[in-house]
Amino acid sequence: MIRPRYRIAAVAAAVTAAASLAACGSDSAGTGADAGPPKPGGTLRYGLSVAPTCSDPAQSGTNQTLYVSRQIVDSLTDQDPKTGELKPWLAQSWEVTPDAKVFTFHLFDGVTFSDGTPLTAESVQKTFDSVLELGAAKAPLGASYLTNYVATTPVDKLTARVEFSKPNAQFLQATSTAQLGILADVTTAKPAEQRCAGDNVGSGPFTYANYRQDASATLAKRAGYHWGSAVFAHRGEAYLDKIEFTVVPESGVRTGSLGSNQLDAISDALPQDAPQIEATGGRVLSTANPGVPFGFQPNVTRGPLRDPAVRQALLPAIDREQLIDTVLGPQFKTATSSLASTTPGYQDLSATLPFDQAKARSILEQAGWTPGGDGIRVKNGERLTFSVLFSQVFAGNQAILELVQQQLRQIGVELRLDLVAAAEYTARQNAKDYDSVYYNSTRADGDILRSAFSVDSRNLNVRERIPTLDDALDGQLSTGDAAARNALIRTAQQAVLDSGLWIPTVELSQAIGAGGNVQDLKFEASARLQFFDTWLSGR
Repeated sequence: MIRPRYRIAAVAAAVTAAASLAACGSDSAGTGADAGPPKPGGTLRYGLSVAPTCSDPAQSGTNQTLYVSRQIVDSLTDQDPKTGELKPWLAQSWEVTPDAKVFTFHLFDGVTFSDGTPLTAESVQKTFDSVLELGAAKAPLGASYLTNYVATTPVDKLTARVEFSKPNAQFLQATSTAQLGILADVTTAKPAEQRCAGDNVGSGPFTYANYRQDASATLAKRAGYHWGSAVFAHRGEAYLDKIEFTVVPESGVRTGSLGSNQLDAISDALPQDAPQIEATGGRVLSTANPGVPFGFQPNVTRGPLRDPAVRQALLPAIDREQLIDTVLGPQFKTATSSLASTTPGYQDLSATLPFDQAKARSILEQAGWTPGGDGIRVKNGERLTFSVLFSQVFAGNQAILELVQQQLRQIGVELRLDLVAAAEYTARQNAKDYDSVYYNSTRADGDILRSAFSVDSRNLNVRERIPTLDDALDGQLSTGDAAARNALIRTAQQAVLDSGLWIPTVELSQAIGAGGNVQDLKFEASARLQFFDTWLSGR
């Protein structure tokens, strides 16, 4: 029997990167009654739902972490959240060879890092080299973006040529991400752990003023900043003097703090809290994350999930609408593919994912899984039970999985929840020590499928090569034509579901509560917050 639950917060997420484009429905404008021309000054107090995991943009994966680290680093390019078009940032222009193997970036002159050293082509080289040194375990996204990387050559002081041994059609979009943001030499020379300590040096509009691991972070405006992205709404320095991030795990406390003016903005605003937020002049901003939606990724070498029939039976066994209606809220959507609906190249495969428990039971019966004495199916003495490894990087994870657990039991499948801390979650993924893992990955490029599912990437499915899938994943990487590339991405989406390599549940959305005094708090293309244009009214 499924118990009624209170809806819980939309939270941050993902281990990964990219773009909610025009279709994402981002709300970026403030509506305070006294809004007018932007005013510089003031400190914005922001309540995070989960502690940032690392201060290094290259090692940032969760949204809550990126809300902080994105502000201190600039990227070579920026991606327009409305159109998906790539715009100049640190690079004023670029050329790409027809085979997508060589990318040449021409940097703006006069850019400096916050330690006073100049941005040069060598900075680009050292940043990309350092991401490779961090490796897939510490920087899974950045390392994936640099697949087949040969070298970065400083052609002259302000010209950097990046070469790959094979075509890399996704790389230009990857240069807009925080994970490939350009850092000063003093930071790229540090070992991975020291880069998480809060004194990273970038060229961004804010700098770290204080950073306490798992507790708080304070950013200060960078004086003299004048090289903002072409996507930004104004030129010159950021408006805010400071941003104070505080970790407030309990959603009711966050909302109460916003209403009592102890905080100016909060993560993971609950649908039921919207009236309280709006009653005090605030509003809820939301946007859908592109990339891989939340779902189960099975280890196909362990337990019953070795059986393709079991994996196929799980697809129609989950009532995704019930997950939205019971646990989340109207800003969320059910997952309808192995890509989220706001991702370029997405294809609606909802016909493959109907809620049909009779079909699920039939698949299991035909595969020889019959109900045991307690209702859980067995086959050749093996019980149909598996565990799911997850963390609370998204606050909704546990409630979602508890409801899925009840749904699967109705067809004779036992799901065991394996909740662990973030560090153990990462370590066990790297060791392939799980029956299945539960997560999502955010990125505004269909190449996120390669990061999540390629046999040559992290391969969390622990699978052998599947020609249809791997040829499509490799092919889209080397295809410059957008239409042809999207066709391959659609093929890959279908192949992922056909092979039972992903059991989708829901698409992630961000829900930010903002006080009436907060103006122009914006989502960037990858659905992370951008504070450069944000300002405070009424103070």
